[in-house]
Amino acid sequence: MAANRYTSMAYASADEMSFGKTKHPVKAGLGLEIGAGYTIPEINYAPRPEAGASKEKLIKEYERITTDVMQRMVQVGFPAIILETEHVQQMSNNPDWGAEVAHAQKTIMEEYHDEYGIKCALRHTIGDIRENRDFLQLRGDKYSVFMEAFEKCAENGADLLSVESMGGKEVFDYAILRNDIAGMLYGIGCLGTIDMDMIWSDIAAVAKKTGTVAAGDTDCAQANTAMFIGGGLLDKNLAHTLAIIARAISAPRSLAAYESGAVGPGKDCGYENIIIKAITGIPMAQEGKTSTCAHSDVMGNLIMQCCDVWSNESIEYHGEFGGTSVQCWSESLAYDCALMNTALETGNEKVLRDMFMLSDRYRDPQGYVLAYDNAYRVGEAIVKDGDNIYLRAKNAALECCNIVEEGIAGKLALSRFETGALKDAKAALNALPDDMDKFMDDCLTKYQNEVKVFLPENYGF
Repeated sequence: MAANRYTSMAYASADEMSFGKTKHPVKAGLGLEIGAGYTIPEINYAPRPEAGASKEKLIKEYERITTDVMQRMVQVGFPAIILETEHVQQMSNNPDWGAEVAHAQKTIMEEYHDEYGIKCALRHTIGDIRENRDFLQLRGDKYSVFMEAFEKCAENGADLLSVESMGGKEVFDYAILRNDIAGMLYGIGCLGTIDMDMIWSDIAAVAKKTGTVAAGDTDCAQANTAMFIGGGLLDKNLAHTLAIIARAISAPRSLAAYESGAVGPGKDCGYENIIIKAITGIPMAQEGKTSTCAHSDVMGNLIMQCCDVWSNESIEYHGEFGGTSVQCWSESLAYDCALMNTALETGNEKVLRDMFMLSDRYRDPQGYVLAYDNAYRVGEAIVKDGDNIYLRAKNAALECCNIVEEGIAGKLALSRFETGALKDAKAALNALPDDMDKFMDDCLTKYQNEVKVFLPENYGF
């Protein structure tokens, strides 16, 4: 386990939190300081499928993307930008590909920085390639290639290192389809955290060695899966109350990156990042209304409330009426940041923060729990048992249930389907033991028997 579990909150109260300001700003890239009093747009993109046919085509595609973004930012007069390259599988499976893309991108960014003074940084998000056909092999043959991809990208221009890791997903996928709260808790909170401790200690070592920044992880593989299955207000594939419980459990799991040496900014698609910011005071990226090019959610304004970096999730590179897709979406992100930065400069950030939050607070239980005041409460529940990875996940889930119950007594309207799922989930949580060893032993036996793709050796068992 990581040595430095959080046992207290970074902020004395939720009201201390705002967008663009953190307790622990991060210097990165070419002139950027993240979380130091201003927000920064982060454009995330994907190459067209045909560009992956060869390394040369892929490099050319990323050169076009980078040039388009930098040119548009200068053209419209924006002072800062982060580019996030989420690796297609060829780039992580062949670390030289990712390294050459990073080098090509950084060369262009340096030219724009030198000529126009624009502050910028390059984030590379390595793909979690630790799979072998149907099985995860988290500590297997691919691990050395996985770490080599981080190191080579860092050595060739990437400023920020991230990943969307998949530890625990094999159990979570089984559990979420069965409304199995214990399995969700075990997959995300326990197995996920154990894997995070391992990989982020190693990523932090790479960052230290290369003079780059170990940024952060996100529970895309599990909590976002629950959010996407949950869908919108007409969908009944998964109760939204279960989706937000999964999100609450994901916070201590994603927190493990920072307990193992990551320093932020946390990655955009971690909606749990608001909880983590409350605990750590570390800068966080978020995505919301400007990620509609990639997916829909029910809290697109609210999630801006305390962001330090504002992202679009991802957009395929192609033409739009207003330019290329990356130009259009980076400009939209930058205008959002200009508004937030003006609020900061004029002392109105708390007014704007609360307007963002209140516009979505009662739309859905997910937004209700992630409103910064309630997110802070989930953080408090996590840190009270900070050295126990099981109890802090269980505490987060129970506090989430309590918050939703309080919301129902107020303005939060839930259907019978949702209230029934909440009642069942809370009863299941209350029936679980407080003893971590018993819970872990029971789950190991159960899921080893029921989930054929669950390999205990992935977690050092």
